[in-house]
Amino acid sequence: MAAPNSVKPFSPEETQTILHHLQQPAVFMNMTCGWPVLHWTAEHLSGCLGNKLIRFRLGRKEEKNKYWAYADYKYIALLFQDQPSMFEDVKWSEFGFEGRNGRESTLWVGTEGANTPCHLDSYGCNVVLQVQGRKRWHLFPPEDTVNLYPTRIPYEESSVFSQVDVLHPDLRRFPAFQGARAHVVTLQPGQVLYVPRHWWHYVESVDPITVSVNSWIELEVDDMARVSEAVTKAVVFALKSTVSDDNSDDWLNPTEEGVSSHNENMQYLNLALRASAQSQRSLCHSKLTSYPRDPRPVKRDSRGQIRKNSDSVPFSVPFGPHLTPAQSQQEHSPATRGVTTNDPEVSSDTAQLENKTECDSS
Repeated sequence: MAAPNSVKPFSPEETQTILHHLQQPAVFMNMTCGWPVLHWTAEHLSGCLGNKLIRFRLGRKEEKNKYWAYADYKYIALLFQDQPSMFEDVKWSEFGFEGRNGRESTLWVGTEGANTPCHLDSYGCNVVLQVQGRKRWHLFPPEDTVNLYPTRIPYEESSVFSQVDVLHPDLRRFPAFQGARAHVVTLQPGQVLYVPRHWWHYVESVDPITVSVNSWIELEVDDMARVSEAVTKAVVFALKSTVSDDNSDDWLNPTEEGVSSHNENMQYLNLALRASAQSQRSLCHSKLTSYPRDPRPVKRDSRGQIRKNSDSVPFSVPFGPHLTPAQSQQEHSPATRGVTTNDPEVSSDTAQLENKTECDSS
């Protein structure tokens, strides 16, 4: 018989209910004990990849002549296409996403200082497993979009970047950033971060080597977002592909492989429009065939999901030792910010050891 603490704190069904109601980023503890992917250290991955070459992005640290390296957006389905058994090492099905594993996931390997610029993802929500080292996440709610000065240049498909350097903001150029509400969390190995739809995030590696695995979860409301994204791509590529004296800036993000043709962009737009139209027809059909209809207006949450009626039994998100919210920095004074293990200013060795001990004891 398995030890009592080998049982996960939430079942897949319970986890789905929690995700349905979460309105802010949160960290799941003790949900990945026994996942083989936790052995995916940089050294282990190097052995699995053999002689396969992996492209890293380089950046300069604040100290002169020091650089960080980042292998980002590495799709596991392509990276290990000749080793499909590795897909089963990632078990998102235990979070209620039936059938989802490493095939639908992305790998990130970085050194200390490696970072992803502050941006929001156009589609879906995000679940992120930390495997090796720690990563610090600075998250901002969708309501702060105006305070983050969004831009599509440099262009990256499905990513809207902020013009603000969130760690060293220039408040003369971006004064509204003072009103932004940062939620900061340092993700430990074995922990999973849930990032709701359209939450901005800046991510940095804080240990010598970090490895993480994420999966973007599709949502019904993504259909219209894909149409908007297709239009944006067609317009940006049409404008920036034209050679002229005033069109010489570097506008394509390094993660983009190249410039697609106008015909390709139009095909992409047509596909998005068809998918959206089909989704709308299905929605209308379901409304017409469903009976009886509820005369009260339908309310949706920030994830696009239908909220329960006010007279239904309220659901309370079970925050506690197994699920912690990413707290807003404005909610803590300097005197109290040290009480949370996810605070970036405080060492999290205790939380990391506690999580490892529970996993090992199973």
